[in-house]
Amino acid sequence: MARRLTAEFLGTAILVFIGVGAATLVFGFHVFGFRTATTVAAGVLTVGMAFGLILLALVYVIGPVSACHVNPAVTLGALLTRRIAPAEAAGYWAAQFAGGIIGALLLYGVLSSSPFYVTSVEGLGTNGWGADSFLRVHAWGAFLAEVVLTAIFVFVVLTVSRPGESKAVAGVPIGLTLTAVHILGIVIDGTSVNPARSLGPAVITGGLPLRQVWLFIVAPLAGAAAAAGAHLLLYRSDQGPGERVAATRPPAAP
Repeated sequence: MARRLTAEFLGTAILVFIGVGAATLVFGFHVFGFRTATTVAAGVLTVGMAFGLILLALVYVIGPVSACHVNPAVTLGALLTRRIAPAEAAGYWAAQFAGGIIGALLLYGVLSSSPFYVTSVEGLGTNGWGADSFLRVHAWGAFLAEVVLTAIFVFVVLTVSRPGESKAVAGVPIGLTLTAVHILGIVIDGTSVNPARSLGPAVITGGLPLRQVWLFIVAPLAGAAAAAGAHLLLYRSDQGPGERVAATRPPAAP
């Protein structure tokens, strides 16, 4: 269990450091230039690919150890489809949230060494609605977007990680799906689909992002529950109830 929790902690920290770091450089430091249609499009694609590519790599690096959830919403989906026990899920959530905070803290440590970085100006890749949204969406719009985007992402994860599916190629659709949901969601609310990814930067920056972060915890979890329900409806005959808990556990270390 300790190995799995360590893998989830490290994986979530790496995901936040790379993905949120890319978001901060693009939309905080404006490395592509200030906001125009071209720079926003380039930035959205860059950040989406940063999240997708690092998750793709993590699937192969820590997948054999912990199944590479690195996301409380994915863990909830695994719990509701009985692929992980409740006690394990609680441990995963603790490791993921801690990893998200440490990843954001490490990123802040790097950026704060620059004389050009001001947290209140460049931010830390946080999520938000209203003034913190490119489209100025209201809270209900951000909530709906997060539910739908998370449901799509978690549904893909649950499907490609089914028993009998090839684990050798699972990272590709998972990484591509995370990229796709980011490309759509960034201009809406910065794209969360991962409560740990949202909480870490919000804790470090405080202020409005921290006051709004509840939405980016609740909505992704609601989306994960919807994804689990859809998965069970379509693939309920995959395996017996007693087998699901062990399905995604990695083999014991020799």
